[in-house]
Amino acid sequence: MIFEIDNVELSFKTKRILNGIYLKAETGQITAILGRNGSGKSCLMDIIFGDLKPKYKLIRINGQPILKDLYITGFVKYLPQGDFVLNALKLTSALKLFGLDWSRFVKHYPEFKTHKKGRFGNLSSGEKRIFQIYLVLYSKSKIVLLDEPFNGLSPLMIERVKAAILKAKTKKLVILTDHRYDEVLDISDRIYLLANGATKYITKLTDLEDYRYLNEGTLST
Repeated sequence: MIFEIDNVELSFKTKRILNGIYLKAETGQITAILGRNGSGKSCLMDIIFGDLKPKYKLIRINGQPILKDLYITGFVKYLPQGDFVLNALKLTSALKLFGLDWSRFVKHYPEFKTHKKGRFGNLSSGEKRIFQIYLVLYSKSKIVLLDEPFNGLSPLMIERVKAAILKAKTKKLVILTDHRYDEVLDISDRIYLLANGATKYITKLTDLEDYRYLNEGTLST
């Protein structure tokens, strides 16, 4: 599958947030969106999913325009920055809603065995993040959107999540953004920098220094 989003225009009152956006992603690859805080990365992810309505956008899948919101197609699962699972929901019930089962989940994350009868609200912030990442990565979908997947996770858990994302990309199209650029660069196949409301395709990592996203010499340390 080839996904493209083009000509995105988004403004809040008189402030223009996004203008002239283009992004391409493919199954079997991890496509990363880097950018400074406030550059519009989460807005772009929300637009792709269909939660945010811009002034204009054009989404194509395999060259064909998609005229309805992407979440309606059933193609996509989205991990936003905030929690999307209700605190009162039992973990086993949440898994069933995503077509998953408890036994497979605890095989991947045995530390959750004691939570079998528990509810989402009883988990720590890090456990909540891991659980929701699992729901998004392992449920049936062709496109996965990950907004700050490494936020609040320990270094060990970050490595486990990176491995899960790399495994998922063999069958899915993955688009992610995270402020931990070193982790993003480690697993990404295609990189876009979002700056001044537009995307810039990064062909070599030193471009990130040229565009002043990273300080000169950062990549060599």
